[in-house]
Amino acid sequence: MKFIKNNLANILTMIRIVAIPITVMCFYSSLEYARPIACLIFGVAGITDMLDGYVARKMGQISRFGEFLDPVADKLMVTICLVLLVQADPRLTLTVVAMIIIGREITISALREWMAGIGSRAKVSVSMGGKIKTFLQMFGIGCMVYERDFLGLQIYDIGVVFLILAAGMTIWSMIAYLRAAWPVISENQ
Repeated sequence: MKFIKNNLANILTMIRIVAIPITVMCFYSSLEYARPIACLIFGVAGITDMLDGYVARKMGQISRFGEFLDPVADKLMVTICLVLLVQADPRLTLTVVAMIIIGREITISALREWMAGIGSRAKVSVSMGGKIKTFLQMFGIGCMVYERDFLGLQIYDIGVVFLILAAGMTIWSMIAYLRAAWPVISENQ
């Protein structure tokens, strides 16, 4: 019990990682409600993403391991779900959106790692634009994973719209991060 109390933030992050293969299994399952269940699991994982940082700050559980694991868990969940969605719906629009989101995640992760290595990580810390992008993409992916119509609403199509908006915010936030880092980048070439 002491392990759970002292590491609750990291346990929440680990739940997100464990949720990935379960989401994949549900996504491909032929059970009638498999996709809504996959969406529910994805949603719970998204909630743990919001909670782990809050818990870490509120309970004084910020750790180097947690700082490493949290973004890895986020990127794994988003990237794997995007790959599932593109495989199931290989339209060019969705493929390009997935490429933009995954490409930005790789670019900004590398930028943050490099900036941390030279002691300037704070210049590329999470911004409000990044948080809006995350909300749009999580909501969009969740709707698309759910797939079914609900109360007469075409949830999948709503998800596509949110994911396209997320791609726009993805480009905007990436440019903002690169602009913030540019003085440091140009000094350290």
